[in-house]
Amino acid sequence: MTTIYYIEDDENIARMVSEYLNRQGCSVSIFPTIAGAKEAFAGKLPTLALVDWNMPDGTGSAFCQWIRARWKDLPVIFITVRGDSRDIVSGFQNGADDYVVKPFELEVLYSRIQALLRRTRDVAEKYLSCGEISLDREKRQVYRNGAEVPLSPVEYQLLLTLLENKGRTVTRQSLLEKIWDSSGNFVNDNTLTVTMKRLREKLQQPSCLKTVRSVGYRMEEIDLNY
Repeated sequence: MTTIYYIEDDENIARMVSEYLNRQGCSVSIFPTIAGAKEAFAGKLPTLALVDWNMPDGTGSAFCQWIRARWKDLPVIFITVRGDSRDIVSGFQNGADDYVVKPFELEVLYSRIQALLRRTRDVAEKYLSCGEISLDREKRQVYRNGAEVPLSPVEYQLLLTLLENKGRTVTRQSLLEKIWDSSGNFVNDNTLTVTMKRLREKLQQPSCLKTVRSVGYRMEEIDLNY
């Protein structure tokens, strides 16, 4: 199912768009603030984002830049009353894939969503993220605040395992068995400690990566309202 996050503070417009897209088989979540949208993005990525330009706690352009720094190819469509050519150009320069000016026909909006998704597919499926960390499973690349972080194969596998289990504590024993023992590389417990230390250093000590004393590690969401 196509999941859509709609960042819009006008309740009437948000409800109208949401009801129409739901009838087309989409799942729409409405966020009246950018802060709320950031929390949702940190938890789970949508298939596509619809973003209003003028929001009570920021601008859609700044929010789009925030998205692009973390998920470079996530589809974003601006929906705004700002129809001046300079605003439209600015919207695209800030990372929008399409630009719809209010008022608009719901059928036209849905057609544009369909056209955009035909080109991009569901890119959310290839990303894992937590806090300022984002991992692209297709490219096997890791980013911190949009900047690529080179990792060794073992460091990448350790981070991937923790992100795949986000919100759950992964024991040291299970990490040793999954990352090393499964390949026939039997190592002692200190190997995991050293690898985790190097991973944390490369990721600049991310606050979302928690140690559960004497048990293991956990990726845990943090407040991203910055």
